[in-house]
Amino acid sequence: MDSRKDFITDARAVIGRAQYQTTITSGNHAIIADEPVDDGGTDTGMSPYNLLMASLASCTAITLRMYINRKMWVVEEINVDVEMYRTDAGIFIESKLDFKGDLTDEQKQRLITIADACPIHKILVGNIEVNTSLQ
Repeated sequence: MDSRKDFITDARAVIGRAQYQTTITSGNHAIIADEPVDDGGTDTGMSPYNLLMASLASCTAITLRMYINRKMWVVEEINVDVEMYRTDAGIFIESKLDFKGDLTDEQKQRLITIADACPIHKILVGNIEVNTSLQ
């Protein structure tokens, strides 16, 4: 592992005896994660897979909005739909973009490149190391 670490963010998950409702906190925010009823949960929040896809979709949308605003293009709405699949080769994620606004084909192609530059996308396709230890 690279000895240089630049802090980005953190999160904490706390689960009691309830199956499988988990309170997640990060900074000033809190959300509930859970599993679907079919998996033994109570479906009171998004599953970890849903949260991962939500992170990618929201990061992509925010990155696109920042770029579009900087370029001063007129786009009323950005829709990012992501789906995750299990394949024989591993995990496959498909991301589809839709824009409500007046964009040329060239601008739309540029936005595909920008979408792939969102920080969460880079993390998912990059070199990741997770170190688990006791506190």
